[in-house]
Amino acid sequence: LAFTKTFVMVAAAFIAVMLLPTLAYYLLRGKLKLSDENIASRLLRSLYRPAIEWALNKKKIVVSSALILLVLGSLALPRIKREFMPPLDEGDLLFMPVLLPGASLTQVMEVMRTQDKIIKQEFPDEVAMVVGKLGHADTATDPAPVTMLETIIRLKPPKYWKRAKDKTELIRQIIEKTRIPGVSPIMTQPIRNRIDMLATGIQTPVGIKISGPDLELIQELAIQLENIITREVPGTISAFAERFGNRPYYEIEIDRRQIARYGLKISDVQDVIMTAIGGENLTTTVEGRERYPVRVRYFRELRDSPEAIERVFVPTPDGAQIPLKQIARLKKVAGPQMISSENTLPYGRVFINVNPKVIGLVDYVNLAKKVVAKKIASGELKIPPGYFISWSGQYESELEARKKLLVAVPLALLVILFILYLNFKSFASTAIVATGLPISLVGGVLFMYLFNFNMSVAVWVGFIALFGVATDNAVVLISYADELFQKRNPRTVEEVRRLVAESGLVRLRPAMMTTLTTIFALLPVMLAGGSGSEIMRPMAAPTFYGLTVVTLTNLIFVPAVYSWWRERQLNK
Repeated sequence: LAFTKTFVMVAAAFIAVMLLPTLAYYLLRGKLKLSDENIASRLLRSLYRPAIEWALNKKKIVVSSALILLVLGSLALPRIKREFMPPLDEGDLLFMPVLLPGASLTQVMEVMRTQDKIIKQEFPDEVAMVVGKLGHADTATDPAPVTMLETIIRLKPPKYWKRAKDKTELIRQIIEKTRIPGVSPIMTQPIRNRIDMLATGIQTPVGIKISGPDLELIQELAIQLENIITREVPGTISAFAERFGNRPYYEIEIDRRQIARYGLKISDVQDVIMTAIGGENLTTTVEGRERYPVRVRYFRELRDSPEAIERVFVPTPDGAQIPLKQIARLKKVAGPQMISSENTLPYGRVFINVNPKVIGLVDYVNLAKKVVAKKIASGELKIPPGYFISWSGQYESELEARKKLLVAVPLALLVILFILYLNFKSFASTAIVATGLPISLVGGVLFMYLFNFNMSVAVWVGFIALFGVATDNAVVLISYADELFQKRNPRTVEEVRRLVAESGLVRLRPAMMTTLTTIFALLPVMLAGGSGSEIMRPMAAPTFYGLTVVTLTNLIFVPAVYSWWRERQLNK
């Protein structure tokens, strides 16, 4: 967006300086009408003349009104919800139920089939298609366990919906209808999920990572946090603590004395276990574009129970076949299904879905931090030494973006002020023109508060674009006013006010043309609907609303301040 806007402005400047004068020389012929003869110009002048004359005579009221506007904007800014980026409505949902670690493959398949059938049958007017996926691709970027399902829900256009008014209500109903004991729901969107997973490892907009040396204690702390977040933090749709322990495993402990009696080595027994039970890939068959491994191992009925595994035969050097039970001991143990680590420490995760209509993501995390800190201080939640909690998800991305914006926004303002000073060669004129910057900021903030926009990175991008055009009209007006004062050198206060009013009236038409063309160009973006409009509108809103306010400032407030400065110079 920044590159596009920059390139467009460079091209527009080139056209204005190089191409338009040439076209005007060749194409403009005959008698040209003056701007005063234009009906729209005469109407604007008739409305603007009494307004600017009143402003020049009532400077205290004008300045006080601007200060009140600044105060209102300062009060409204903390009350605006904050988030990293506006949630993009992709049109589809990604339903990710998570089962407990001990669930078998057959149970997981049955849960997926049951939930998909419920979603399709209970919501025929809202859901067009349901497709469930079990397992994951053979890649490190998809480490999801077998107990985590992925169901893509293709939605119909909202105009056909009967059981839900909006997507938030539909998500709540789907979670309620598909609720199964031992299955925790996670609801997100396909593209959003992939971005969050690759960026932070969290499938939901907000997540908590609990790091420490002991996996069992990590899981216990995660479950406690799940209960605290669910009960005491408003705006929580669902919270799910990752259960990675208590998965059943069979350990085969080889008896070294027994294998020594039969002349066997450890590797001999391990090779049999690996091949007969685990299987060994001999080759790969190619079926068109698909490839399948050819694996050799025992039939399923010969390895599907502890008793069958104990009957696996191990050949000895003298040709005898010894059952595995005689040379090894099988025992059932519980262990983690997957160990995730970060910064050399294992960690567990708590996945949190937030309702953005109730609270912004950044505000939600700040509130949840306070709730968790209060529980730790009261002793209800005990974090042992060596364990720590970190917040992740889009909140983590928002912190990184905030660090960059803390540099980018002041730098952009400094560049704007430097360019203004190069034009006027006067600190006073530069300061007067620059008054449009805070006014445009608070104007955009007030309208965003009134129309319930959330503060996000997209909004700050819009504000940076606003700062670039907020001073345009003031530059046009003050530049002409400086020329008039140099030519006529007024001696009285009345002459100063008359020259300021004249500069405003002369520059009214180009100022309004600049503003109206920008506002009308942004109007389709503000009225746009469908997928993608959730991000485009917050980008355009600061410029659209802020430019509306700053135009009035440039035409009323700036002339009043400029006149006050010139009158003080006259008195000196």
